[in-house]
Amino acid sequence: MDNVVDEKKVNQVVDSRKGDAPDQGAPPESDGRGYELPLLLFGGFRTLIDRLHAELARQGHPDARPAHGFAMQAIGLRGASASEVGRRLGVSKQAAGKTIDRLITLGYAERTDDPADARRKLIRLTPHGIDMLRRSAAIFEELHTEWSKQLGARRLHAMEDDLRAVVPPDAFRLDAAGWLGGS
Repeated sequence: MDNVVDEKKVNQVVDSRKGDAPDQGAPPESDGRGYELPLLLFGGFRTLIDRLHAELARQGHPDARPAHGFAMQAIGLRGASASEVGRRLGVSKQAAGKTIDRLITLGYAERTDDPADARRKLIRLTPHGIDMLRRSAAIFEELHTEWSKQLGARRLHAMEDDLRAVVPPDAFRLDAAGWLGGS
């Protein structure tokens, strides 16, 4: 397989063995497209996230980025320290601090005193940040409805059920950026 760039400048994995005899070591039920599954899943994720952010921009959040959504989820409605945010995201406290600083600059978060510990600062979401999360939830519902219309409700629900069957319950984590970056 080769990693190439197509006319849209998007990296794609392609099977350079097309036309060759099937790999003798492959299981008989394999069709040689195993690599497509993670790419299709990621492509679906990327499609949803790109559409989400295009709509968020239209609705008054033009500077919102995917990493901001993960960080805001890590902060939560009760707030969190920079160390907690870093731990939840799977990144260093310094990396979390840079993201937090950006969220503060954009008006999505603020630093406040921790009422339980005067030595500690909490990062809290602002009303602007909560607005973005609420809009994100509504947009995801709209996108889900679109996929349901395109695929059919039964097929979409079956796909979701199938993914729930193979995805462990603890897979819904916020540390995607750290995981992808190798942290």
